[in-house]
This record gives sequence, C-alpha cells and structure tokens, in this order.
Amino acid sequence: MHRNVLLPLDLSQEASWTKALPEARALAGDGGTVHLLGIVPDIGSSMVATFLPKGFEAKALGEMKAALDRLAASEFGSGPDVAVHVGHGHVSETILRVASEIGADVIVMASQQPDELRSILLSSHANSVVRHSPISVMVVR
Repeated sequence: MHRNVLLPLDLSQEASWTKALPEARALAGDGGTVHLLGIVPDIGSSMVATFLPKGFEAKALGEMKAALDRLAASEFGSGPDVAVHVGHGHVSETILRVASEIGADVIVMASQQPDELRSILLSSHANSVVRHSPISVMVVR
C-alpha cells in the first residue's frame, strides 16, 4: 500500500484513466490517497496567445478543476481518499513537479501501445515521466 498515489489523466481521453484509475485505487488501499491530476498544457507561444480570448487559461483551469471534481465524486464513493490537482504547463514536467510537491510514492499513468514510427519521432509523456522520475512509475496499458 502507498500513502500518496499520483494519477495524471486527460479527461478528453477516457483511455487515460479507465484502466489506470482502478490500479491507482488498489495501490492506495484504504489508508492512502489517490491524487488526480489534470493538466492544462501551456500554449507555448505568445503569438498564439494573442488569438485566444482574454482569460482563456484561467477559464480552462477552472473547467478542468470542475471536471476532475465530478470524476472524483463519481469514482470514489468508498475506498481511498481522493485529492484533485490542476496543473499548467508542459505535461511531463508538471507531473514530476506535482509528484514532488505532494510527496507521491508512485505515479500511475496510462500509455497507448507504441508503434515504431511514434517511438522514433515522438517521445510520449509516459516515456518522459518514466525516464526522469525519481519514484516508481506504473504504466498501465
């Protein structure tokens, strides 16, 4: 059993949590906490930001929090405690930063089955977290 289990998820991709959430819950057991983390990616360019409505990022963060609260309420009726976190920025860097801030014992995340071209051209978020994390990472497929 782990005291703090971090579960980063993408609410727009149900596959990012349907298999990983039960694993996170099992790792936390009755005495642990599952920390749900939703991330609003950084826009990355001031030029792009000028085309977005004023307050876009703040609105996106608020919507993410509300959606995570709904998921937590529907999925965690009994069992481990649940905490909701919303991050902003580069996905893998945000996951590692939040894991450090909450004192996570393990990170549980879903990953799609890689294909050769994707592996060569593009590093997945799970791959980046696994490579750079100082704590254990469980990748669920």
